[in-house]
Amino acid sequence: MSPRSYRRLVDIEEVRAYLAKENGLAIVSTTQADGRVLSSVVNCGVINHPITGVPCVAFVSAAGAARLSHVRRGSQATIAIRRDWTWRSVTGPADLIGPGALPDGIDAEALRLLMREVFQAAGGTHDDFDEYDRVMANEERVAVFVVPERILGNY
Repeated sequence: MSPRSYRRLVDIEEVRAYLAKENGLAIVSTTQADGRVLSSVVNCGVINHPITGVPCVAFVSAAGAARLSHVRRGSQATIAIRRDWTWRSVTGPADLIGPGALPDGIDAEALRLLMREVFQAAGGTHDDFDEYDRVMANEERVAVFVVPERILGNY
């Protein structure tokens, strides 16, 4: 029996549950300046945006990742998640919060805790969160929040 292949609208809470079925592994795609799509694998989870409170798909990114420059340039992001023969995707603008881009209300301590929250929402665990914090700070990691404008999937 093959699964239904048509798309349907889903909501962010369904995406949260869907990510939790396995692990937070997903593909994030952004658009490069020349129009080509760049895709890479990330661990992500659903958390509330730290400024707006809107549930978003979030992940932590290396500071030098090309996807960050695409987002800064205005590219939207699409997160695609597959489990067995089903999928969900979330598309929308992305907000970046990191050492070089701290919005009002987010200081270094709030950023440290935010990185942990994103990591844990993506299914991450760590034996030494002090070490995790040091690595995130030393590598100038950035939290990425994809604000859902369109959520699709099949079942």
